[in-house]
Amino acid sequence: MTDLRSIVMGVAFAAMWGSAFSSARIIVADAPPLTALALRFLCSGLIGVGIGAWLGQTMRLSRSQWRATVVLGICQNALYLGLTFTAVQTIEASLAAIIASTMPLLVALGGLLVFGERISALGLAGLVTGILGVAIIMGARLSGGVDLVGVGLAVLGVLSLTVATMAVRGAISGGNVIMIVGLQMLVGSAGLAVGAVILEDWQVTWSLKMVLAFWYTALVPGLAATFVWFWLVNRIGAVRAATFHFLSPFFGVTIAALLLGERPGVLDLLGVAVVMLGIWAVQVSRRRTA
Repeated sequence: MTDLRSIVMGVAFAAMWGSAFSSARIIVADAPPLTALALRFLCSGLIGVGIGAWLGQTMRLSRSQWRATVVLGICQNALYLGLTFTAVQTIEASLAAIIASTMPLLVALGGLLVFGERISALGLAGLVTGILGVAIIMGARLSGGVDLVGVGLAVLGVLSLTVATMAVRGAISGGNVIMIVGLQMLVGSAGLAVGAVILEDWQVTWSLKMVLAFWYTALVPGLAATFVWFWLVNRIGAVRAATFHFLSPFFGVTIAALLLGERPGVLDLLGVAVVMLGIWAVQVSRRRTA
C-alpha cells in the first residue's frame, strides 16, 4: 500500500525530474552544454561522495557495483544528459522532456524483445498507447518545423539511458548507494570533460539566471531527486516507485510553459495525456506481476 507521504515524495520526484529540462535550456543559452554538465557533475559528485562518507559509506564496492557505476556514469550522465543538453539548444524543453519520459516504455519494450520477458495485456496496451502518444506529438511538431537534429540527439539520449537501465538492473544492491551515486556522477563528469575539450570552446555569457539554473540543476534534479528516488525505493519498492514516472511528461510540459513561456498545442497536450496513460499502464502491469 502506497501511503500519503510516499505519494507526496513521488510527485515531488516527478516534478524535480521534469524541471531539469527547463533549467537545462536556460543554462545552454549562455554556456556550452558539455562543459556546463561536466562542471555540474563534478560539483554534484563531490557533494554526493562527501555525504556518503559522512554517512559511513565507503568506496569498497563489489564488482557489479563498480560496473553499474561506470555504465551509469557513461551512458546515463555523459551520453544521455550530454545529448539531451545539446538537444535543448535547438528544441523546446517540453519536447525533450516528453522524449526522455518514454524511457519506461522503451525499457518494457526492450525487456520484451531482448530478454523475452512476459508482458501482460495491460502492459502491452500501455506500450501501444505510449507509442501512439509519441506519434501524435511528433506528427504535430514535425508539421511545425521542429529541428530534426535536436530531436535525433534527444532520441539517442533516451536510448542510451534505456541501455544503461537495462544493463545494470539489480547491480546497485548491496549498500553504499549514496557513494555510488556520487562516484557515477564523477565518472560522467570525466567523460563529459573529454568531450567538452574536443568539441567545445569556452564561451560563457555570465548572468544570475544562468548561475541559479546551474546550481538548481546540480542540487535539485541532480542530488535531491536522486535521494528522493532511493528513499521511495526503500519505502515502497522499485516497481511501485517507478509508477510515478507517468507524471514526468506533465511536469516537463507544465514547467516549461510556466518558466520559459513555451506554449504547447492541442495535439501536444493530447499526446502528453496519451503518453502518460501508456506509462501508467506499463508500470501498473509491472507492479501486478512483481
